[in-house]
Amino acid sequence: MKYLNEYRDPELVEEFLKEIRQTVTRPWSIMEVCGGQTHGLVKNGILGLLPEEITMIHGPGCPVCVTPLHLIDKAVHLAMEKGVILCSYGDMIRVPGSAKSLLEAKAMGADIRILYSPLEAVKIAKEHPGREVVFFAVGFETTAPANALAVIQAKSLGLTNFSILTSHVLVPPAMEAVLNDEEARVDGFLAAGHVCAIMGMEEYVPLVEKYRVPIVVTGFEPVDLLQGILMTVRQLEKGEARLENQYARVVKFEGNLPAKTMIQNAFEVADREWRGIGTIPQSGYELQADYAAYDAVKKFEIHLEKAPENPDCIAGLVLKGIRKPMQCPQFGKGCTPSNPLGAPMVSSEGACAAYYYFMQGAEVG
Repeated sequence: MKYLNEYRDPELVEEFLKEIRQTVTRPWSIMEVCGGQTHGLVKNGILGLLPEEITMIHGPGCPVCVTPLHLIDKAVHLAMEKGVILCSYGDMIRVPGSAKSLLEAKAMGADIRILYSPLEAVKIAKEHPGREVVFFAVGFETTAPANALAVIQAKSLGLTNFSILTSHVLVPPAMEAVLNDEEARVDGFLAAGHVCAIMGMEEYVPLVEKYRVPIVVTGFEPVDLLQGILMTVRQLEKGEARLENQYARVVKFEGNLPAKTMIQNAFEVADREWRGIGTIPQSGYELQADYAAYDAVKKFEIHLEKAPENPDCIAGLVLKGIRKPMQCPQFGKGCTPSNPLGAPMVSSEGACAAYYYFMQGAEVG
């Protein structure tokens, strides 16, 4: 199968590993930004194959993990107290809120539906004109075009019973927040290939120039990841800081122009709170004024008091790459996928879930 088996080729894997070992001469810390890349590294055993000089740091690139606690609470409130049809991607269902998760709310009778596309939610709203339908719009830049299209389509259809609960976050501001964090130490980045497939690479140029840090746009298969690490190590060993594209088969420098236009038509950049991290300026999307009627928070005038995070959960430190999942005292004990304290243990892109399923018994590195 083109572009799949080739990027799982054991011979290419060994070739890149050999070159990495021959190239590296001193310790380097490299952050893979995306949770999908973290899972690729962990489940394929790549972390154990890399030379000891290379430390992979798991970044905040899991949109489910960084969705604020109070937004989970708002979604539960809409489903249970407002009686809406609450539609969501499956990843969000088991993420704990301050009192309960959406899955627990569903078990108590709330009308919560798992969908694959926000356009399905628009269809539900059209088919049920007497019910309010809210789509929990979570994600990075990758899901923003579809959510923008859903709102635009709902407006064009004249639907007044559809809205979205927005939790869109942006990758480059999060990377800059990590670079500015005194506790975090990152020498180079593997940027998220799927985000760049939408947004392109231009946004990363200022980061490279300002912080003198290599950024390599990388895919998700074993060969992608190892080639991305090799490209980063080559730069670091030479004292270079450039923006490179390992994922050239998918990513263009300018990105997907129609998708970017769709985003710009519906959303505007705003400050955004990240669960476990705090507010990062200009790091998220909000609906533009023309689409305010489709903003669920404004439409239903939700004013809930913010609940504190669970004090036993160190998800924020994990998301910033300061701690590894197994360095949490609750890992695999008080916090498991069936009884999570934080989102990284239940998200399909969460670092804690990756370690739980694929690295139980491994040493903490």
